[in-house]
Amino acid sequence: MAIAVVGLSHRTAPIEVRERFVFGPKDAEAALLDVVGRGVAREAVLLSTCNRTELYLGEVAAEGERQAVALLAARANLPEAEARRHLYIHRDRRSVEHLFRVVSSLDSMVLGEAQIQGQVKGAYEAACAVGGRGGVVGPVLSRLFEAALAVGGRVRAETRLGEGAASVPSAAVELARKVFGSLRGLRGLVLGAGEMSELMLSCLAAEGVRVTVVASRSEARARELAARGGAGFLRFEEIGPALAEADIVAAATAAPHVVLTRDLVARALSGGARKPLCILDIALPRDVEPEVGELENVFLYDIDDLEQIVSGNLARRRSEVPAAERIVLEAVADYWRWYTARHVAPLIRALRDRAEATRRKEVAKALSKLRHLSAADREAVERLTRQLLAKVLHAPTVRLREAAASGRMPEVAEAARFLFELDDEAERERQ
Repeated sequence: MAIAVVGLSHRTAPIEVRERFVFGPKDAEAALLDVVGRGVAREAVLLSTCNRTELYLGEVAAEGERQAVALLAARANLPEAEARRHLYIHRDRRSVEHLFRVVSSLDSMVLGEAQIQGQVKGAYEAACAVGGRGGVVGPVLSRLFEAALAVGGRVRAETRLGEGAASVPSAAVELARKVFGSLRGLRGLVLGAGEMSELMLSCLAAEGVRVTVVASRSEARARELAARGGAGFLRFEEIGPALAEADIVAAATAAPHVVLTRDLVARALSGGARKPLCILDIALPRDVEPEVGELENVFLYDIDDLEQIVSGNLARRRSEVPAAERIVLEAVADYWRWYTARHVAPLIRALRDRAEATRRKEVAKALSKLRHLSAADREAVERLTRQLLAKVLHAPTVRLREAAASGRMPEVAEAARFLFELDDEAERERQ
């Protein structure tokens, strides 16, 4: 088999299963060396993210797929039968299309997300670095992953698949930008210490906002979150002065009642004319009293506002899928033409070389017995036998190319090698 991918993703396995298959950098390196060292395949790349673990194999051995499944099952400490329930296997052209869809974020949990291209690039570069001298990547996967990264770049450049916020935290940042323009250097407060607070901290910090985490409960977790995100920490009882200086407030607590009332915010802002305050209430139930939005220069957005933005952006992204799919399929066809030509050309050359050697031998033998022929007659014999050979080889050549294009190359090539005794010549040519 030429190329295969064995893996699982958010489409086939829940998070409690996916996390068992995750490979860190050291483990990934060891796994790749194991794959190539044991002859599972000549080439390998391992992509491991929070949403997918995929082992890409180039020039796969006869038992390569089964061995790859066993390796992944062992990593997850699961019986092979249990692992197979969540794993998928794509072969040859289908595996090429799968990678191109992955790198284009067409297969992502969030359609159009930008991180996957960097993750694919990192996996490829890591495989190239394993063990030195080009690592465990050869011509097949090298060409495949270079093409994949080019496809991802084209999809981003030629479509709007990645435009617009596609998550609540990123939509919140998008709204804040509408209020302030650039967010760099602004002061931000993140209320709460849960998962959504962590995402908001990350999004705001990435925009250059100076963030302080505010918590009334879970103080230890809030301090840990602040330290991890390079932010400050503040108890909720001390929020007044910080609120007066803040430009952005992201409220994401798990409180069963509002934590920012109109009176509280009004008192904090009572020190005279002030700049705009953008409050992003992404909690459910709401953290901010709706009347806060009535205060002068306060821009209040709640979860419904944010989800409306996300919904609209995702609809626009979905409308770009056909254009992205066209780019992917065009690139798949280009790669597969290269791959099949790479494999069929040496075989055709070996067949023609073998036939030409036989022709020359037999013509020389015949002409040695026909010494009375003139030079012109001898050239006519040469020309006739060359033309005859070309006609005889035309159909096998066409059929070999058709077999390569249709994916039947392995069995047809094996038959051709056997019938014409081409093993040695073709293998030397291909390498």
